[in-house]
Order: sequence, then C-alpha cells, then structure tokens
Amino acid sequence: MARTMDEPFQHAPIGIVEVSTDGAVTAINEAARSLIDADDAVDSPLAEVVPRSVDDSLLGAFEGTATDTSFEEYFPDLDRWLAVSVVPVDDGGVVYLQDVTERRRYSQSVERLRRERKRTDVIEAVLSDVLAELVGATSRAEIAETIARALGETDLYEFAWVGERDIGSDDLVVRAVAGETGDTFAAIRDALDDDAVRTVEERAVERGCLQTVQPLADDPQVAESVRIAAFADGVQSGLAIPLAYGSNVHGVVGVYAGGTDAFADRERASFETVGEVAGFAVTAARNRQLLLSDSVAELTFDVGDGSVLSRLSRSLDARVTLDGLVPHGGDALLCFVSIEDADVEAVEAVAVDIDGIEAVRTIRGSESDCTVELAVCGSTPLLAVSSLGGTVRRASFERGAGRLVVELPPDGDVRRVADTVSREYDMEFVAKEQRDRSVTTAREFRDELNDRLTERQRTVLRTAYLADYFESPRGSTAEQVAASLDITGSTLLHHLRAGERKLLDVYLDGDT
Repeated sequence: MARTMDEPFQHAPIGIVEVSTDGAVTAINEAARSLIDADDAVDSPLAEVVPRSVDDSLLGAFEGTATDTSFEEYFPDLDRWLAVSVVPVDDGGVVYLQDVTERRRYSQSVERLRRERKRTDVIEAVLSDVLAELVGATSRAEIAETIARALGETDLYEFAWVGERDIGSDDLVVRAVAGETGDTFAAIRDALDDDAVRTVEERAVERGCLQTVQPLADDPQVAESVRIAAFADGVQSGLAIPLAYGSNVHGVVGVYAGGTDAFADRERASFETVGEVAGFAVTAARNRQLLLSDSVAELTFDVGDGSVLSRLSRSLDARVTLDGLVPHGGDALLCFVSIEDADVEAVEAVAVDIDGIEAVRTIRGSESDCTVELAVCGSTPLLAVSSLGGTVRRASFERGAGRLVVELPPDGDVRRVADTVSREYDMEFVAKEQRDRSVTTAREFRDELNDRLTERQRTVLRTAYLADYFESPRGSTAEQVAASLDITGSTLLHHLRAGERKLLDVYLDGDT
C-alpha cells in the first residue's frame, strides 16, 4: 500500500526504496527514481521497479523475510554500479541505493593498468632473453629455433612459428614452430599454399611492418579455415612480425595467443625491436657464412641509368669506379669512388643535382682524376645487395651504364638476389660463376704484413702498442712514445699512419 515518505528521506542524496512484506514498493524518493530510471514505481513489485543486476542479490534479499545485507553490483540495463543496503523493518524492508560507478571504474582502470604493467614486465623479460640469445646465434636455423622456442613455450602465448622467404620466390617456408599448435597452425600452413587467400604473416612480409589480428575470429581478411580452427583451439589473437634489415624482409614470426586483446601498443613496439634485431642477426649470419666460405657464387649485373653512380658517370662523361662502401644508418651508404677524367670541382658541381647524393667530400684529387666520398641516401642496388647477404666486389660506371659484381655464399639465395635486384632496380642479370678463393692462415697473414712493414714501422707500432697508446684512455701520449724512441712526435705519427695503412691494406685487401 502506498504511503508518503518522510520529507528528509524524500530529498535525501541517496536513493531510498521502501518495500512491503509482500515485495511491493510502497515509497520511493527522487534520488532512487533517478538512479534506477523508475517513474510509476509505487505499488509495483520490486522486481519490476529495480532492473536486474548481474547476481540478482537484491531480489534474493527479499525472498521471504527481508535480509539485512549490503553489496555492490553491476546493473547492465542501467550501465551502473550501485552500492545496495537492505535494512529489515517491521512491515518489510528499506533499500538504500548509491551510485558508485565512477569509483568502481577508477578501481578497475587501476587494476587493469596494474595487470598490464605486470604482463608487460613479463613480456619484456621474455623478449630481453630472446634478444640476448639472438646476439649469440650463428646461423639462420639457430635464429629461427631461438625465436620460436622463446615465444611459443611461454605461458603468455599458445604457439609461435618462424617462416623464411623461399629461394627464388616470395613464398614462405616454415623453419621452426613451438608451443601448443592445435589445428590452427595446420590451417595456417594450408593457407600459405592457397593463392586465393593471404595470411597475416604474408601481409607482414609484403608490407614490411607488423600486423595484428585481434579478435582473430572477426577479421574477414583471415582465411575462414584459420578462423574456424582458431575458434576451436581457443586462439583469439595473432601477431606477425617481419624479420627485416634495411629494405629487405628475410622472413616473419607468427605469434598466437588466447586473449582477444593479447598485443597492446606497448607490447607491439617491443616486438618490432625483436623483428629488427632478428633481421640484423639473419643478415649477420649470411655475411658470416660468406666470410668463412672457401668458395663463393659470383653474380654479374649490367646496371642501367637508374643508378646514382650511373647518372654521375653520364653527367661527368667520366669513368666512375667504386672503391668501397660502408652502410651508414637504415637507408644510407658512404660510397668511396675514384673518378677518371674529372676534377673535384666538376664532381661537386654535378653531384648536387643528382637525386640520392646528399653530400660530397674530397679524399684526394688532381686536375685529371679524384677520389671522393659520396653520402648516398634512399633505396639503391648497392644497399639492397648488402641487406640480402651479398657483398659488392666490383662496380664501375661509364656513360650512364655500369657493371656490378656481387659475391654470395655458395648456398646463398642466388636466385632470389638476382630476381629481387633485377625486378626492383634498373639492372639485368648477366652471369653466375662459382669461384674458389684461397684460404689465408693466421701465419700467412702475419708474414704478408711483416713483409710490407719496414723495420722502423714495426718498431714504432710495437712500442706504441706495448705502451698502451691504442687503449682508451691512453696509457701513453704520442709525445711520450716518441720520447721513448728518441724521435719527434710528427715522425712517430708518420710511421704510425704508414704502418696502420699497411695493416688495413692486408686486412681489407680487395674487400669493397
């Protein structure tokens, strides 16, 4: 039966609902009406006035005699958290309601951030271990196994796999896999062979950047067979990390997890670092293989006028020979070139107008020829060869065309290098030759160097070395070493430079 609520309660800042013994609302104040969106509440059953909460604790408190209880629950229809207190009275019970949504959401945010931070710490520890192992990896197979095992065998992810671009094509070949793969990995593997669909890993390789699918089942770009298998296995998120160095993508890592939001922005940034380090490690392994090989595959290309050095030779009407190059940052090279029939002033005047040449520095020059350092930026075949694991052995350019000779390990990706360089640059593959190279022992190296050094240069180098002149900080200054040898400082530096030059000649002989 309806009754009038006392004035102080009617205007109270919290919601008040009075309920009879038979569960009907007898009075309700304005705060309660506002909280539960109730208009015609009086004389209506409590179950019809107050929307249901997640656990229905309020209705349970009025089963039979009103029960003295307090709780906080989420009410979905209201999209609010309410603090509820039930106080029994002689003729039923009184319900007190207070909106605690802001406090609960703040607490949830704090707890979510705390969980994310804890998870991030765990992930960064795992990735740190991966990076440490990658530094010591000596082969591509070891790199693939290291990444797959470190990521796939943790509690963070369901499984991980590593794919590498196949020789002579852009197809992905599985190199390593670890973790609980279920049916999902089998579906991914089948999708790799299906030209009608593109896996997230293939998209990562094509675009050269990290790709994420979460939730996986809702992404229409993922093959239906993969989505079905992932749903059955409880796999809900996927991440594809390209293994890239410079402009070249060697392969990809696929990581799969159970949560629908397993890869947050901060985690993705850490995974990008792993991809970059792994890409560098693959390149280093290929270069190490080339360095230690007794034989090499030598590829020859004709270069068109799209090359920076081709354009320089045409503009100067001169012969340009590459003496050596040094990678300098992600997409930059320092090219040391000798130019015949052109002086330094002519080179500097022409180079500033050629796209890709950022700076010119004279090494030495005369009226008829010169040697200069060119800072070359952007995508070039020289940089592409380096990122693909090759070494530019010789390169010369004349009248807007040139010839480039590249060395690769005997079991290197010869076809892919040839196809990639020819397709992406103005170059034509001419020939491939297998060449043996002589093995120089440590004794032969020392003997050759000893033959090149004069007695005075050997004495100066040995004295400076033993006096810790080459240490940092130095144990002796140039003046102190010179005084020990009873020569002037300038004479000492002359002999040091001459000896160091001969040492580097032997070490870098023929290496461009």
